[in-house]
Amino acid sequence: MFAIGVNPWIWTSPITDQALASLLPKFAKWGFDAVELPVENLGDWSPGAVGDLLAAHGLSAAAVIAVTSPGRELVATDDETVKRTQDYVRACVDLAVEVGAPSVCGPLYASVGRTWRMSPAERADVYGQLRANLQPLADYAGERGVRLGLEALNRYETSVLNTVAQTLEAIDSLPATIGIMLDSYHMNIEEADPCAAIAQAGPRLVHVQVSGSHRGSPGADHIDWASWLSALSRAGYAGPLCLESFTGDNEAIAVAAAIWRPLAPTQDALARDGLTHLRTIIAGLRA
Repeated sequence: MFAIGVNPWIWTSPITDQALASLLPKFAKWGFDAVELPVENLGDWSPGAVGDLLAAHGLSAAAVIAVTSPGRELVATDDETVKRTQDYVRACVDLAVEVGAPSVCGPLYASVGRTWRMSPAERADVYGQLRANLQPLADYAGERGVRLGLEALNRYETSVLNTVAQTLEAIDSLPATIGIMLDSYHMNIEEADPCAAIAQAGPRLVHVQVSGSHRGSPGADHIDWASWLSALSRAGYAGPLCLESFTGDNEAIAVAAAIWRPLAPTQDALARDGLTHLRTIIAGLRA
């Protein structure tokens, strides 16, 4: 029903050729199907080397994950910053083409952690800016057979897009090249009914990240995963489910993701337990 992928942020950051050379053999051995490839800085990993690694271990590139660190903004900013951010997203699209990833996903609209209050009129203006600044990126990605998936984040990480409904409003007039990436962690905080939100996303679904409600393993949390995955199937989603969490051993990523305590006995256990739980749920849905 779904391929299952994993994000190497569970173990380390930034993601480099060296890190992937160490991690990809383990992912394949454990039974993962795919890998998300974050791009914190262009040049951290090389598509040729990574493509060879993926092929050697029977893995696919689930998605290229664009990282909106400070200074990467498509809204409420100056023209030069918008241009620089668009160039970064285009470079991510090029990487996706080279490694065979179907999408580039993430909170492409603004840097993580940037929040400000908006009146309804101000929000409408921001969404208008977003549509205008995404349009050339939609054209660029569409010409190369790549989709862009916008990720709504929780209220503590952005004030631009927190829910599926807001995301659909923001991208309403854009082509199907622009869609939605779901993240179960953020949805657990922001969506009153996550399964209804999944149904609402429908044909705009591009990519899905999963983690427990506490950022740990799916299955070690309170999310009803059988209902969650059933909703994805009913919505027509047939792409990968990718485990995303973070390590507290890396100071930069621990602070950025607010990882203040261990979320599993080990990072390996977090990934393997999550994979086992998802496989069990999927097998039950097929039965």
